[in-house]
Amino acid sequence: MSTDVTAKSPAPAPPGRSGAAADGGLLGLMLAGLRRNMRQYGMLIALGLIVVLFAIWTDGDLLLPRNVSNLVLQNSYILILAIGMMLVIIAGHIDLSVGSLTAFVGAFAAVLTVQHGISWPIALVLCLVVGAVAGSIQGYLIAYLGIPSFIVTLAGMLLFRGLTEILLKGQTLGPFPNGLQKLGNGFLPEVGPNTNYHNLTLLLGLVLIAAVVWQEFRDRRRQQEFSLDVLPTRLFLLKLTALVAAILVLTLLLASYKGAPIVLIILGALVVGYGYVMRNAVFGRHIYAIGGNLPAAKLSGVKDKKVTFYVFLNMGVLAALAGLVVAARLNAASPKAGVNFELEAIASSFIGGASMSGGVGTVLGAIIGGLVLGVLNNGMNLLSVGTDWQQVIKGLALLVAVGFDVWNKRKSGS
Repeated sequence: MSTDVTAKSPAPAPPGRSGAAADGGLLGLMLAGLRRNMRQYGMLIALGLIVVLFAIWTDGDLLLPRNVSNLVLQNSYILILAIGMMLVIIAGHIDLSVGSLTAFVGAFAAVLTVQHGISWPIALVLCLVVGAVAGSIQGYLIAYLGIPSFIVTLAGMLLFRGLTEILLKGQTLGPFPNGLQKLGNGFLPEVGPNTNYHNLTLLLGLVLIAAVVWQEFRDRRRQQEFSLDVLPTRLFLLKLTALVAAILVLTLLLASYKGAPIVLIILGALVVGYGYVMRNAVFGRHIYAIGGNLPAAKLSGVKDKKVTFYVFLNMGVLAALAGLVVAARLNAASPKAGVNFELEAIASSFIGGASMSGGVGTVLGAIIGGLVLGVLNNGMNLLSVGTDWQQVIKGLALLVAVGFDVWNKRKSGS
């Protein structure tokens, strides 16, 4: 019996599209794209759903301009810590000391400015230096002496908490100078004519929208140049529209109150800077390499000890910045400041897509994870949910996020 070797097999589906997706229209494209990018988009969609649900349950109070502004101010220091913690977790480590270090830096700032009258800009620089020194000491012990990060940072948590008590002598110390207070509570100044909106915030929002659109098209073009899979055009445009709409809504909400908080500008600069480093810089690739496969990274010439050292030094600087922000917001340094901040930062990272085994995660993911926790906290407070149930719900959210990571890796066979 002969076989017709000239018979044509069905043409393969184009890259990035399955047959079901091709036949299912926009919904099929969305489902196919979501399946391929579950880790990247899963928590972003979850954040959107949480915002919508709490906006409904609170009769719109969640999205009032004043509440949105407070939401940014209340969670800014956790988001700053989450950025640094994401890098630590990607590198395959953990840092339990950041909450105590934020309290210690806040206490140090109070001693400098309140007790000794040092000008706040000098005190700010000195506090960042203290954070860098603390992070570098822990990084040296972990990277070059080989002590597990869990042990080193657990010791650091106890050490910095004790030093905070010693500095403050068990008492609250304040108030801070006006310039330093603006770091945690200040807003951008008003400029231009009266438009019933904060003009500078509107301008920054438009600039951000233009930058996001340009970056998305640039990334898509680069992926196509290297023959990588990209989102189908309709799904890409839908994603871009959603991003622009979200930025526009946030801009209008902030501009209709007091404008963008100063700490939001700082946070935005951190997200852009660290996002670039992790996506494009050699140092960022090395962090992913040592967290994903340390033996292979060593064989490739990655200086893993040096990278680990700088990751913890960076964490110390960001913890110091967070300490200054939280102290400025409270307008006082307290011995009890920073309690459980390390747990919030770790939870934000894992909810935002970090992997327990290291090597996976993004800076934007850490921000999304932090916002998920922040919106949960804020929404439950508006609904007068007790702190006991708040802890239960946040614990379940973390468990679901980590469980999703395990399920996703098993499904992909990694």
